[in-house]
Amino acid sequence: MTHQNKDKNYKWNFTFNLLDVATFMFGSSFISTTTIIPLFVSKLTTSLLPIGLISVITSAGWFLPQLFAARITEGIPRKKRIVVGWGLFLERLPIWMMILSAIIAKRSPTIALVLYLFFLAWNTIGSGIIAPSWMALLAKIFSPERRGSFLGTSMFIGVGTGAIGSAVSAWLLKNLEFPTSFVGLFAIAAVFMTISWVFLALTREPAGEVEPRNQDWQAYWKDLLRILKEDHNFRRYVVSNIIITIGAMGTGFITISAIQRFQVSDATVGLYTLTMLIGQTVGNLVLGWMADCFGHKLSLEISVLSLMIAFILALIMPHPALYYVVYALLGINFSSVIVSGMLVVWEFCDTSRVPTYSGLVNTSRGIFGLIAPLVATQLAGINYGILFGICAGLTLIGLVLLRLWVKEPRWHKKVVKE
Repeated sequence: MTHQNKDKNYKWNFTFNLLDVATFMFGSSFISTTTIIPLFVSKLTTSLLPIGLISVITSAGWFLPQLFAARITEGIPRKKRIVVGWGLFLERLPIWMMILSAIIAKRSPTIALVLYLFFLAWNTIGSGIIAPSWMALLAKIFSPERRGSFLGTSMFIGVGTGAIGSAVSAWLLKNLEFPTSFVGLFAIAAVFMTISWVFLALTREPAGEVEPRNQDWQAYWKDLLRILKEDHNFRRYVVSNIIITIGAMGTGFITISAIQRFQVSDATVGLYTLTMLIGQTVGNLVLGWMADCFGHKLSLEISVLSLMIAFILALIMPHPALYYVVYALLGINFSSVIVSGMLVVWEFCDTSRVPTYSGLVNTSRGIFGLIAPLVATQLAGINYGILFGICAGLTLIGLVLLRLWVKEPRWHKKVVKE
C-alpha cells in the first residue's frame, strides 16, 4: 500500500469512525444506564434489586466475554467481519427490542422489567463479545501517534452530540407522559445507533497489518498466565484497576438516591445526564491533552480522583442542586475511563496483542463486576451513606496503588518477551 493510499484511507477511516462515535453516543444518551434507565426502572418497581442487576449486567456483560472473545479475535485477520457482521445482531438489534418493554410498561410493569433486563443483557454481552475486535480494528487503522487524536476528537464530538441528546431527553421526559416518553427515548436510541453501525460498516480495514495468532485453548491460557507472571507492571495495573472497579459499584445508585431523598423530577434526571456529558466534554479536552503530554496514567489518576470526590459529595449532599456537581465529576471520570482506560492498555503491548491484553484487563473487571453491584444493592438497602462511604474509601485505595505502584507504560520498558 502506497503512502498516498494510506493517507487517503486514514482520512476516510477518521471521518466515518468519527461519525460512528458521534451518532452512537447521541443514541446512547437516550438510554443512559447512569440516569435514564434507573429512572425507568424506578417507575416499574420500588425494589433496589433491579438497579443492582442493571449494574451487574452492564459491567459483567461488557467485561466478562472479552478475554474469551480475544482468543477468537486474534485468530481472525479481518476484524471488521466480527465488528460489523456480528455487531448488527449482538449489539444493535436488542436496542430496537427495548422499545417493546416501554410499550407495555404501564400495563404490565413486571413483564416490562423482565424484558428490559433481558434485552439489556443481550446488548451488553454482545458488545463485550465484539469489543476486542473493535479495539483491534482501531489499532490497525490508526497508528499509535494518531490514536489519541482520533479518540480525543471523536469523544469530544460524541459527547457533544450526547449532550444534545440529553437535552432532548429532558424535554421528552418533561412533556410526555410515562411510558410514552420512554417509547420515544428508546426509539430514538435505536435509530441513531443503527445509523452509527452503517458508518462503521464503511471502514476500510488494511490487510496484513496484524499477524493472526492461532492457539488452542490450553496454549492460550498458558500465555495469559505467562503475561501476568512476567509483566509485573501490567499485573499491578490489573490489580489496581480491579479495586477501582469495585469502588465504582455505587454509581448506579446515585440517581436513585437523588430521587428518593429529594423527589427530583423526571426532567431533572434528564438534566443530570446533560451535566454529566458536559463534564465528559471538559474531561476529554483537558485529560486528552494531558495524556498526549504526560501519558494516560496521569489522566486515569485524575479521573479516579473525580470519582472519589463524587462519592464523597453524594455522601454529604445537603441539596438536590448540588447533584449537578456530582454528575459533572462522573462525566470527567467517564471521559478518561473510555479514552485513556483503553489506550493505556495498548501501550503495555504490541499491536498484535491488543485483544488479549484488553481482554485480561476487562474480563478481570467483569468477574468482580458480577459481585460488586449485588453487594452495593445490600448496602444501599441499609443506607446510601454507607454505600457511598465504602465506595469513596475503595476508590482512594485504588488511586494510591495506581499512583505509587504502577509505572507509566509509555516510558516503562516492557518485560514480556513475545
